[in-house]
Amino acid sequence: MRNQHLIGINEHNKNANGGTEITTRQLFDRLEPEELDGVQIITSRVRELDPDKIRIYHLHDLPGDPNASHLKDAASRDRFDHIVFSSNWQYQQFRNELGMPWSSQCSVIETGVESFPAPQQQDPRTNPIKLVYTSTPHRGLELLVPVFEQLVHHYPFVELHVYSTFKLYGWPERDQPYEELFERCRQHPNIHYHGLSTHENVRQAYLNSHIFAYPSIWPETSCRCLIEAMMAGCLCIHPNLAALPDTAGGMTQMYDGDVDPQAHATTFFQRLATVVETLRTTDLWESSSFQSGRTFQRVYAHRRFGWNAIVPRWSSLIQHLKGQLS
Repeated sequence: MRNQHLIGINEHNKNANGGTEITTRQLFDRLEPEELDGVQIITSRVRELDPDKIRIYHLHDLPGDPNASHLKDAASRDRFDHIVFSSNWQYQQFRNELGMPWSSQCSVIETGVESFPAPQQQDPRTNPIKLVYTSTPHRGLELLVPVFEQLVHHYPFVELHVYSTFKLYGWPERDQPYEELFERCRQHPNIHYHGLSTHENVRQAYLNSHIFAYPSIWPETSCRCLIEAMMAGCLCIHPNLAALPDTAGGMTQMYDGDVDPQAHATTFFQRLATVVETLRTTDLWESSSFQSGRTFQRVYAHRRFGWNAIVPRWSSLIQHLKGQLS
């Protein structure tokens, strides 16, 4: 493998397989070796900088993160030849909270995602309606589980598949506060707790699921799991928090969230129940307008976030920086 230092592999992420790490590795694999010659891409956490390379800082964190807050200082920003943000919302937050200038030193290049094949969901009128949650537990699983338990009382044919653990990042000790919640999932007959799984298994779960259920309570700077669910043709239900509206692009079942957990849960349950009821009791699934909408969502996500769209933007940036600094 080529120099890991080149793409920001460090003690924090060397054993991780979260969205940031998947994105970084897939980007590295898709850029040509000659493009990366003389270039160092630093992913979120700054460690050793190579003074002889073009230094691109690829940010995935929030401005309040200790590993990113140094950007409030111009001297720290000037260590990098260019700064790349993962979403427009994230860039705006850094400008608002850290006083970063609106500058040609910065760009927004969205999260790149590998394309998906055609969806494989079964007819929800005659088969179990499958929901899927694929993020770490602190981002909304505590809200989802009790809502789903209530949903089952009204709709016993629903299933929830949970792929959630900090083991994804190599931090098994951080699962401890959520063990009771995980056990609650294991004991429920309609919940399938998968814990740690391969990325390929998670991608297949999207393709088999009707609904991506994501009552997020965490301010995402981008959202790879939402992008993947959109590409796979899931109906995506989530609040209007942080970068989720930016990511969704008006293609999803987005609702107004609330800082109060009970109010948030009530709104989420109502939206979820309406979607499940409609899928089960109407011919919506077979309607041409609905299927056209699903296709449009999938095409939108692929054209905006697919690597075929993202890699040329990275290549263009690197070419520009090499020409500018030569």
